[in-house]
Amino acid sequence: MLFRLEKDRYALPLSAIREVIVAPDTWTRVPRAPRAVRGVINLRGRVVPVVDLRELLDVPGAPTSTPGRVVLLDRGRRELGLLISDVDGIESIEKVGPPAPKASLAVKGLARLGALPVTVLDPDALDATVARAFTTK
Repeated sequence: MLFRLEKDRYALPLSAIREVIVAPDTWTRVPRAPRAVRGVINLRGRVVPVVDLRELLDVPGAPTSTPGRVVLLDRGRRELGLLISDVDGIESIEKVGPPAPKASLAVKGLARLGALPVTVLDPDALDATVARAFTTK
């Protein structure tokens, strides 16, 4: 699945995504949570933590005021929500090159879709990065 953080394009394997929802207008904050954690949402009776992907990946720029979308990763018995700008669609990415130097551990590599660069993310590494953010606060 292709999605955006502002103008930058990213991709995650479709098999790692449970669903995409519209981000809520308000968040339930989590006391003493890392800066990347936007809060939690109640999704059909389940409490889902939502992480601002921009903060998690240290993407420069100010967050927009538009609500955006939340990508729900399927992590077995638990879920993790990633706050993004918008979904671009589903595309097949054949060739993934190595990540840029000093890239986040969550970056699997770089790819091209036509003339557009796409940063391919690793869902397991994203999950581990969120867990590390809670333990190294």
